Amino acid sequence: MSRIGKAPIAMPEEVRVTLKEDNTVVIEGPKGKLSHKVPENIGVLIENKSILVQRASEEKNIRALHGLTRRLLSNMVEGVTLGFQKTLLIKGVGYRVRKSGTKLLLSIGYSHTVEINPLPGIELDVDGTTTIIVRGIDKVVVGQMAANIKNIRPPDPYKQKGIMYDGERLKKKMGKAGKVGK
Repeated sequence: MSRIGKAPIAMPEEVRVTLKEDNTVVIEGPKGKLSHKVPENIGVLIENKSILVQRASEEKNIRALHGLTRRLLSNMVEGVTLGFQKTLLIKGVGYRVRKSGTKLLLSIGYSHTVEINPLPGIELDVDGTTTIIVRGIDKVVVGQMAANIKNIRPPDPYKQKGIMYDGERLKKKMGKAGKVGK
């Protein structure tokens, strides 16, 4: 049995879980509301302030969905109580970010200012002029928004500049071999 799938999900007091007839789980908390359609052969039980995920058979694809479903529901509980965030750093001479309403305006070496509109359910914040904070209750959407921003100017391993995740390490690459000795 899946070690991840068989572990119960603890529900805080402020979280309400509803299981609908079409096998959709709706989780509501102080930060918002999320829903997920559970696959047919996966069962969800709500008892004693915890959520249990069970599978119908031992087929390989159903075993894989067992752990996945449990992790998705666990992320939903965490999202509606605490939320998720990703931090992006902008490195480069003259590179900066500023906020205008809900949008971000990036000056990152292009001839124009790049404008970023947040996805639904996402909040974009700026800390200083070189740090972007992406917040939301859905872990997948937060990660996708951060990846979209990073792909505007991916980090360059030669010049060590661009948009990168906080804590990401770039291995510096050397230029042409003929220029190294000069």
